[in-house]
Amino acid sequence: MKIIIAPDSFKGSLSAIEAANAINRGIKKAFKKAETVLLPVGDGGEGTMEILVAVTGGEIRAISVTGPSGSEVKAGYGILGDGETCVIEMASASGLHLIPEEKLSPLQATTYGTGQLIQRALDDGFTSFIIGLGGSATNDGGAGMLQALGLQLLDKQGNEIGYGGGELNKIKRIDLNSFDKRIKDSQFIIASDVQTPLIGLDGASHVFGPQKGATAVDVELLDSNLTHWADEIAKATGIKIHEQPGAGAAGGSGGAFQAFFPVKMKRGIDVVLDYIKMDDELTNADLVITGEGKVDGQTVLGKTPMGVAQAAKKRNVPTILMTGSIGKGVEVLYDYGVVSVNSIINNPMTLKEAMEHAGELLELSAEQVVRSYFHCSIKK
Repeated sequence: MKIIIAPDSFKGSLSAIEAANAINRGIKKAFKKAETVLLPVGDGGEGTMEILVAVTGGEIRAISVTGPSGSEVKAGYGILGDGETCVIEMASASGLHLIPEEKLSPLQATTYGTGQLIQRALDDGFTSFIIGLGGSATNDGGAGMLQALGLQLLDKQGNEIGYGGGELNKIKRIDLNSFDKRIKDSQFIIASDVQTPLIGLDGASHVFGPQKGATAVDVELLDSNLTHWADEIAKATGIKIHEQPGAGAAGGSGGAFQAFFPVKMKRGIDVVLDYIKMDDELTNADLVITGEGKVDGQTVLGKTPMGVAQAAKKRNVPTILMTGSIGKGVEVLYDYGVVSVNSIINNPMTLKEAMEHAGELLELSAEQVVRSYFHCSIKK
């Protein structure tokens, strides 16, 4: 009996690695002799760097950078085991978790620190990059990141604009002369599960702005400013990112990468699955267990469990999904290789209680799920 354990993090309670270990403990209680392969995964958001570094035997280098609120924070970039590929999570330098909820302000939040991470990696000699765009606190269209790399965004007086999406409407000229020349000779894979365009009702500001602290008035202003930003980019480069799929990722930073970097845009989960050699590990597997904190109809849009299930289905291996919260629309997942969706909540409890006891709940649920699954399989 071979079981692949490939969960994402249960945000706020368990990392992907911790979740995989909890599921493994539950399986071993049910079947001590089961062969389990632990492959914690991510979709380009927070935790992806840690996973890729761990599975390839790499390392993480920590540095101080400008955080999303403008103050200094500790961040870092990963070096994969090949010694040549650098992994950067936008969340590390520009993430939501770096600003208290009551102080979130996408009008001021900046991606400058992400640019500093890229610059430091370039200084250290790296030319091959994987950039994870999930979990940002920003809506500045990647402007701060570009400024950190030497791009000059000038107002009508010829001065650099300030931080945040609230400043983008001040741009009158983009000066490319000082933009880091090493970038054009490097390779960038952008790992993101977001296909959102930059602007409009389906764009970055309207879709993601509210969760970053934007009011209804802020959303309209930010969308207008990103439109102006895209117009200025088109003037300077000839590249139109307004409606480009993925341009709205990370508050518009996806568009900045598309316009100013040599990039390949990929689903974050696909990047991770390639590096952990999921397809090879699925050989002779009997079952895959994946999961994350919340699952609903949106999970099908490239989230971790969806990517795992699709990979398993290609090898005719069934997938069981475990989660804390089951939302509307999960039935669509059954068309992609998922055989069941299971909540780990086993009695009435608060969200706080569930998060505090997520590890033991996941362990217990995993035990019961595999007992039921293999009992039914044997009966057949």
